[in-house]
Amino acid sequence: MPEKALTLLLKPSKLRPLRAPNLKLFACYPVEGTNKTMSTLRHTRRAIAVFLAVALVQICIQLSFAAPVPQQFIARLTTTGNQPITVNGASAASGASLLTGATIETPAAVSATIDLGALGTVELQPNSSIQLDFDDSGNVRVKVLRGCVRINKSGPGEAEAYTAEGASEKSSSARKGLGFCYLNGGLNPISQAAAATGGGGGGGIGTAALVAIIAGGGALAAGLIWAFHGGGGNPSPH
Repeated sequence: MPEKALTLLLKPSKLRPLRAPNLKLFACYPVEGTNKTMSTLRHTRRAIAVFLAVALVQICIQLSFAAPVPQQFIARLTTTGNQPITVNGASAASGASLLTGATIETPAAVSATIDLGALGTVELQPNSSIQLDFDDSGNVRVKVLRGCVRINKSGPGEAEAYTAEGASEKSSSARKGLGFCYLNGGLNPISQAAAATGGGGGGGIGTAALVAIIAGGGALAAGLIWAFHGGGGNPSPH
């Protein structure tokens, strides 16, 4: 019996074939107004960056043209034997700080030195009074109120000793040291005698020193007269 060929009949399916998903559904579309917001943010950031850059430039310019702030200069005081003197009406001794405009007074037998650092020194003799002024340009001004003062100027600037009555002496390139005593509203140069005795209340040689000099001169004259008139001869032989 002949074999019959088997024929497989495929009937079409009633199911719809699967199709690839529509990728457009997954695409990102901008929400309405998003582009405008992002553009606004970008412009804002740029404006802030420009503002900060301009502000930084302005600060640099101001700093480059700004004058340096001067530092307050302070002088140092040293007294004889660390004994107290008077500064602006109060007691002060070695190590005290002095600002410009200070009034310094020394009692009898006590001298003082004011160290101005690079500007030099100011020395007060006993029984003296001054007003001291100095600035950052190196200028040193001493108003002599009583007694004697010596200014040893160094560094830049000018030194001046003056009185309330109008007397004035200034330093120069050839004269860095000033030494004067107050006398009747004027300034008299410090002599060796005045420096040795510390000066008087009004400057110059004090009354006690003058009396001592006169007494010493009289004694010397009497000794010379005695020597030349028999007192200095040899005794006569017997």
